[in-house]
Amino acid sequence: MESRVLRRPEVEHMVGLSRSTIYAMMAEGHFPKPVRLGRRAVGWREADLRRWLASREV
Repeated sequence: MESRVLRRPEVEHMVGLSRSTIYAMMAEGHFPKPVRLGRRAVGWREADLRRWLASREV
């Protein structure tokens, strides 16, 4: 099944984190990396975000 690609506002809403927190966690290797959609556009695979959220549940 193909995974949807979400843009940053949807990602922020889904994971409950701000833009700056998401990018800081990406820099530390603690958040999924986005995929390039164009010259100036990126998005995140929904499946990657769901796996990341599941891994954080304790």
